[in-house]
Amino acid sequence: MRHRYLEDTQMTFATRRQTATTWVGMVPIGSAFPIVVQSMTNTDTADAESTAAQVLALAAAGSQLVRVTVNNDEAAAAVPEIVRRVRDAGAPTPIIGDFHYNGHLLLAKFPACAVALDKYRINPGNVGGKRRDENFRTIIHVAANNDKPVRIGVNWGSLDQDLLTQMMDANARADLPREAKDVYIEAMLASALRSAALAEEGGLGHDRIVISAKVSDVQDLVEVYRRLAVRCDFPLHLGLTEAGMGTKGIVASTGALSILLAEGIGDTIRVSLTPRPNGDRTEEVRISQQVLQSLGLRSFEPQVTACPGCGRTTSTFFQQMAEEIQSYIRSRMPDWKEMYPGVETMRVAVMGCVVNGPGESRHANIGISLPGTFEEPKAPVYVDGALFTTLKGDGLVREFLGILETYVARKYPAATNALAGAR
Repeated sequence: MRHRYLEDTQMTFATRRQTATTWVGMVPIGSAFPIVVQSMTNTDTADAESTAAQVLALAAAGSQLVRVTVNNDEAAAAVPEIVRRVRDAGAPTPIIGDFHYNGHLLLAKFPACAVALDKYRINPGNVGGKRRDENFRTIIHVAANNDKPVRIGVNWGSLDQDLLTQMMDANARADLPREAKDVYIEAMLASALRSAALAEEGGLGHDRIVISAKVSDVQDLVEVYRRLAVRCDFPLHLGLTEAGMGTKGIVASTGALSILLAEGIGDTIRVSLTPRPNGDRTEEVRISQQVLQSLGLRSFEPQVTACPGCGRTTSTFFQQMAEEIQSYIRSRMPDWKEMYPGVETMRVAVMGCVVNGPGESRHANIGISLPGTFEEPKAPVYVDGALFTTLKGDGLVREFLGILETYVARKYPAATNALAGAR
């Protein structure tokens, strides 16, 4: 079954940092494979029904890995049922357990939880005080015995304080002490790499380790991962921690991820947005996908190019049409992706006047240029760079969607032909 994952094309590896490959269930993480999108539930894990429902929603949105909090006995006990519910619903999406403080106790006490999870996330900064290494090794032994990969997730806000104090003290005694932030970054890297070495000493395979080193500032994140990337070949998980809410979180995450991904750094990503009350958790999945697609690293769904509007487009019709076409494409993608391989690379243009409309429409696979204010009331449609037809009247949206459906079936016919041949 693993080979199905490889059907995702349209990615570039020319500048990708070379890494080992870590398999999480049927999903590979590493430079030989597409960059993986992941997310995390925010339900009470002890509520197996609601947590499984959110896992399924995130998976349906395109999250290839989903992490759940495992913070107490009730959560650990619920994990096998959550996994069962997700599998019974037909979703193979790997489920990861997020452990802090008491992971060594929970994994030992609830062996069914340890077996059910596809990967464990450990924060080496908070696996216990003076017995930190012992507790860390306990988790590693459970992982090795169950053949589970581990993400060693160092976090700016919960760094190993003993290690940080030692490094700060050593820096203070140095002839040329470094800035405190530089020492902090080095402490994060030391914690991650030291923990990875301990994990290998404890019996975990080199190819069963993923590392992350998260901070909440864009420039600091870029610096941390640039340094980390040249010091190991483990796959790296990218993401700002506590990125924020709304526009701030989206822009900050996009800025940080785009810099690193453009430099070939990063093998799995998450956009950690603070949701609005009762907000849609899947938003962060769509943003992660859009970051990768905008950089040309992956393709998830056809992209709709639309102009922002100006004084030439005082009517809101083209905006409504762009939104309707985008919604239509999104609703059709579950079927299209199964029937028409490659459709996710399609580009559609919905333009609002004659200035850039015809040109952008020609550059797209299929495009329509609507009349702007005071322009002749006709909308030329371009297919693969050539004028295909001109639409007029109240039904042009419906007509364009019909042309779009016909184009998709003609342009991406591989699966339908194969099915016809099989009959």
